[in-house]
Amino acid sequence: MKMNNVNKWMFLLAAGFMVTLPVQAPAGEVYKLALSLAITGPTSDAGNPYAKGVEDYFNFVNDTKMLGDDKIECTIRDDQYNNDITKRNFEDFMDQGIVFYLNYSTGSTLALKKDFEEEKMPVIPASFHAGNLVDSNYIFLPIASYSAQAIGLAEYIVNNNKGGKPKVAMFIHPSAFGRGPVEDLQKAVAAGLDMEIVEVVEHGKDLDNTAMLQRLVSKGVQYVISQTVQSPVATMLKDASSLGLVAKSFGEEGKITFLGCHYTGGNDLVALAGAAAESFYWTTSYIVTNEPSPGATAQLELAKKYNRDEKAANSHNYANGMMVAQVATEIIKRAKAKGKEINKENLYEELQAMNGDNEFSPGTTVGPVTYSKTDHAGVDSLQLYVVQGGAFKSAGAPFIPVYTKKI
Repeated sequence: MKMNNVNKWMFLLAAGFMVTLPVQAPAGEVYKLALSLAITGPTSDAGNPYAKGVEDYFNFVNDTKMLGDDKIECTIRDDQYNNDITKRNFEDFMDQGIVFYLNYSTGSTLALKKDFEEEKMPVIPASFHAGNLVDSNYIFLPIASYSAQAIGLAEYIVNNNKGGKPKVAMFIHPSAFGRGPVEDLQKAVAAGLDMEIVEVVEHGKDLDNTAMLQRLVSKGVQYVISQTVQSPVATMLKDASSLGLVAKSFGEEGKITFLGCHYTGGNDLVALAGAAAESFYWTTSYIVTNEPSPGATAQLELAKKYNRDEKAANSHNYANGMMVAQVATEIIKRAKAKGKEINKENLYEELQAMNGDNEFSPGTTVGPVTYSKTDHAGVDSLQLYVVQGGAFKSAGAPFIPVYTKKI
């Protein structure tokens, strides 16, 4: 099951614009799903477009009768990045009889891990923290973990640095979300990845990074890998630009080359940082709309159909939300095709069977989604992007980091 999935739903999307006469149809089943996330508050710059992507794709599924007369009802609630609110939301969702759950933050995913186990509820979070999978049977990452992303960036640094062992700093969010890949990157270095991690900086509320940047340069740091969201990265890039420290070429001597994992980049970063974002390197498993592809066309058409503005339409986090909704819809379709009851147990089975000839290509990612009983990380492939001329462009082909299997 390859790119034909994209072509099928793109055809449905186009057909969705056609005017049809209303007809009386028998009522079908309603499958209840739910999502709790930060539409407002901390990290809402990612959560807001993510929520829109989920909502629009499920509306598309219902409007085009992708499931026949059956419908998906997905309740979406704002938890403001507050774990206590997320837990209350989840408990209420369980009372409503949901068959599948979409969570958001790293903190709440870790906090609810035991609840997911007790309820035997399959979950796809927006968090790509590798630790979500530890001692967990029911959590499935949509794409490669933050750890894999950071290691992939580090491997690129090692492979492309000229002269000596590269010195690297990490700029991270002050939370489990930010700290997640630090230990794994350190393990990769211990396993032979030839670079030095000079310092790990947890950013705070201070909007001036001047002292930090000058300190890193004084220590010989040539590269900064960021694991946070766009806003603090944009501030850091603008500060670095004002100091004349942004490398214009990769690994430029006496300058800093900035790189980041999924939530640090995308068109939102360019909008926030402006010219200071030029030459920023970024990795994710999602496509970007700056480059033509069937998935990019489908993403933009979906956003247009549901009247989203250009900022949301072109956000990789809109694609992120679309993708988890695509996966949820796909496992429902597969269970229905086998005559199974649509419940959490059967959807869990279908997720674990999504491999080999049954892999799923949603078009919103640079590689297929695969899960098994022993592998709950979805898209293994990553794409490196770099800002050129004010837009993210692909740098090379999709790849799978080597050291993720060595640690």
